[in-house]
Amino acid sequence: MTTFPPPSLYSLLLEIAPLLQSRKETISVAETAAGGLISATLLSYPGASGFYKGGLTLYTLESRIAFAGWTDATIKDYKGPTPEIVAGLAEHTRKQLGSTYTISESGTAGPTGGTTKNRTPGYVALAVASEKGTVTREVETGLGTDREANMVQFAVEGLKLVRDVIKEEGKL
Repeated sequence: MTTFPPPSLYSLLLEIAPLLQSRKETISVAETAAGGLISATLLSYPGASGFYKGGLTLYTLESRIAFAGWTDATIKDYKGPTPEIVAGLAEHTRKQLGSTYTISESGTAGPTGGTTKNRTPGYVALAVASEKGTVTREVETGLGTDREANMVQFAVEGLKLVRDVIKEEGKL
């Protein structure tokens, strides 16, 4: 038995990967505070090359400027992780990689943070972009300042949103 991905991520992977494969759909990732856990989880599935188009870990301002289409205006108006920020990351990455879905997240993993809701450890904003539009969600994990636990939970919440979007689109 392996220790990666953690059980909470593995169970979601076992739902998502077969859906993508059976529907011949693809996914890409633009993550920040999860630090690559979403991509690593997806890539741990045998046959991931058939559905995984690529991923970015956009942890720094420099990486967001270089790879996520951020401009001086984006930087000037930046107020931390928000649904609007992650929607933009997801939409830009989806456009660049041509995937069916792109999951994006940005949050505050801790142990430090700020005083606004979106700067409190455990807060994450999530988005999934597809040709039908972009769905966002905000989550507070309740895990306090536990950085590693928050990072894993951010990835869990991101994969939950992907699963929900894929399944809802299947009903349309």
